[in-house]
Amino acid sequence: MSLLASRTVRRAILPLLALAVFAPAAGAQRITTPKEQFGFNIGDDYRLATYTQFADYWRRLDAESDRMVVQSIGRTAEGRDQLMAIISAPENLAQVERYRRIATRLARAEGVDSAEARQLAREGKAVVWIDGGLHATEVLGAHQLMETVYQLVSRNDEENLRILRDVIILAVHANPDGMDLVSNWYMQEADSSRRNTFIPRLYQKYIGHDNNRDFYAATQPESQNMNRILYTEWNPQIMYNHHQTGPAGTVMYAPPFRDPHNHNYDPLIVTGLDVVGAAMHNRFVAEDKPGVIMRSGAGYSTWWNGGLRTTAYFHNIIGLLTETIGSPTPMRIPLVPNNTFPRADLPFPIAPQPWHFRQSVDYSLTANYAVLDVAQRNREHFLYNIWKMGTNSIERGSTDSWTVTSALVDSLRAAVVAHAGQAGQATMSLGGARGGGTGTAAGDAALYASVMRDPARRDPRAYVLPASQADFATATKFINALRHNGVVVHRATSAFSANGKPYPAGSYVVQAAQAFRPHIIDMFEPQVHPNDFAYPGGPPKRPYDAAGWTLAYQMGVEFDRHLAPVSGPLVAIEGLAPVMPGVVRSASGARGFLLTRDANDAFTAVNRLLKGGATVHALRSPMTAGGTRFGAGTFHVSGTSAAAVESAARELGVSFTGTTAARPGDATPITPKRIALWDTYGGSMPSGWTRFLLERFGYDFEVVYPAAINAGNLGAKYDVIILPTGAYSQGGGRGIDAATVPAEYRHMIGRLTAAESAPALRQFIEGGGTVVTIGSSTALGYTLGLPMGNQLMKQDGDSVRALTNEEYYIPGTLLRVAVDTTHGATEGMPRHVDVMFDDSPVFRLASDARAKGVTPLAWYETAT
Repeated sequence: MSLLASRTVRRAILPLLALAVFAPAAGAQRITTPKEQFGFNIGDDYRLATYTQFADYWRRLDAESDRMVVQSIGRTAEGRDQLMAIISAPENLAQVERYRRIATRLARAEGVDSAEARQLAREGKAVVWIDGGLHATEVLGAHQLMETVYQLVSRNDEENLRILRDVIILAVHANPDGMDLVSNWYMQEADSSRRNTFIPRLYQKYIGHDNNRDFYAATQPESQNMNRILYTEWNPQIMYNHHQTGPAGTVMYAPPFRDPHNHNYDPLIVTGLDVVGAAMHNRFVAEDKPGVIMRSGAGYSTWWNGGLRTTAYFHNIIGLLTETIGSPTPMRIPLVPNNTFPRADLPFPIAPQPWHFRQSVDYSLTANYAVLDVAQRNREHFLYNIWKMGTNSIERGSTDSWTVTSALVDSLRAAVVAHAGQAGQATMSLGGARGGGTGTAAGDAALYASVMRDPARRDPRAYVLPASQADFATATKFINALRHNGVVVHRATSAFSANGKPYPAGSYVVQAAQAFRPHIIDMFEPQVHPNDFAYPGGPPKRPYDAAGWTLAYQMGVEFDRHLAPVSGPLVAIEGLAPVMPGVVRSASGARGFLLTRDANDAFTAVNRLLKGGATVHALRSPMTAGGTRFGAGTFHVSGTSAAAVESAARELGVSFTGTTAARPGDATPITPKRIALWDTYGGSMPSGWTRFLLERFGYDFEVVYPAAINAGNLGAKYDVIILPTGAYSQGGGRGIDAATVPAEYRHMIGRLTAAESAPALRQFIEGGGTVVTIGSSTALGYTLGLPMGNQLMKQDGDSVRALTNEEYYIPGTLLRVAVDTTHGATEGMPRHVDVMFDDSPVFRLASDARAKGVTPLAWYETAT
């Protein structure tokens, strides 16, 4: 039997051959070209492949090439296989599990000393992740990935063979569902000049473009699949996330990135980005490919955690992003005078000119090979450095350590100024090479230590999430977000004490002494974004994405920060943490069951029980059962079996108390509501996220489009209408030309406006309906004449204007609000909660607001 006849046999005996070099065998099977597979070359004008075609081609290449193995890393939101191709020299693939273990052992670092790390780095192969297709309308990403894989498995030049010898490439499609949707949409037009990517819905089932905001929370299956490969199974040293489109007047934006960088991750990330970024730019210039810009050429920074490439930083992985122009429909590079002048951030400008898709594919190939080349040439350095970063994190979590934030430095500046005043010094520099301290070595050290090594400000050694918190099921969801990110979490097998505080069995402990400590700190601690102004006294420079996002705060998780070590009867969680089952107390002979609202999944339980035929009420007056007093808002469940209640308790982690007493007569019936959720042609991400949450908590709803709302008679069909941010516009706006949209999607077209929509919504509300408005859609309140004003407007002479960024500026971040917990809409909530503020409205209520029935549910309680 020929070696080529069986891939299994071939891979089994390759290690025995002890090949000194990798070279193609004579008569080796020929590799199918993209044109042979698709009928066109990757990058041809007006041509796109679908994901179905993509997957067929990868599986064909897998069958033809001994350099490639294709795997499904899981299912997508719509049920497709999400594929990853592992590409390397055949002898490496024969030992791929060994190299995977080396990469993972070095990344985890625990129990590996420097000598062993050096040896493993010598033995290992560099692991590089290259993806494509995350944002599906950025069609270059998936297509360059196909071309790159073809080049890697077919080329036999010295560079390609050298890379395959020393590098294992993980080629990952990031959004299969979106590629099928977009490519099929684009190719449906017989007339190529009419082809477009203006798709009718989101290109990820729920969250569309926000699929690149999901990697720290990992709510979607694609995010979970990729996180598992990145942070549990493979731990590459470099990952490359392809995007579109580049800054105007250029072809591509490539790292390094602008400041600020996040203060939680290792400085080797910053310098590693410089190394790889320099290799990319150098190769573009050497290959006479102009128009690649960096740093100040765009707003991309390395501050934010949550994107596919940015979450990697907090796991000691060098995360790359490029933004490249290109479209299968030919385009032009426009004239941008500022981008015609050579400078450090744009060493080789490009002239305005026509541009074709294939040129963008070629630029992507250059970028990919630059990354693979630098990884090959510096293989041992990258392998050793990921161990070094992991070791640094373990050491920082094992000893007293301090994170230097801009707030801490501000405190140091204040201390220097105070010392200068006490010393009677007239002037003192606060930075730079000429002092700024006390004037003596001992004084400087003491002043530095008093602020920068203040024991009260040191970083936690561990976080403990007590099992006794009211919504422990949500705490478990938070823990599973950490587990999706490869964080080691322990669970207490019995009650224990930590630094004098008792904790019940089942409590979670997250130790800081682990390789992914940067991510842990970032998920528990508030972010302190440095002040970043265009010039002294000038406007602030907007962060690339959010300025603050602490996931534990967003999820309302209760935890304790421990500044000293924590130990106890702890066992590491394997896989995901199961929900701790709730209990049903006093079930025997119960006429009803009481369920408090203080757990999010209490609402899931109620929806489930209602669908099973139960009767549910909300208490309006207190009731005592099992020795516990249950206040207003508590759910009273009857007309169902104890088995149904026990099933909900067990599966959702909520607890019920049985009662033999009659239900109070003033209890309010809870019935399923007829819910309408606004959406629009093209899809709304806020609407998609809302859809995801409604489904997750068991609510039935109908997606409605503007024309259906504008048609009126809403009370006949709905009880509640949800208008997410972006749904309602006082001024209206230009719509989509219906003639350009296939007939089956035209019902999605339209807008909600003051003239067309407000009368129908007013009639709905006056008829007893409820409208929930979020974000910018709260402008409906102004149209309806509610007694409220805009706190972010200022009287300026005879006119009113919006506050400028110099006067008021809060980028996307978390703020704390006080809550009126006595209202039916907020019963069960804590007195204070954290909310995400993202260009959000802030209202000023008129003096007669309460008299007119307008009640504030939450408000900012303090000035800062």
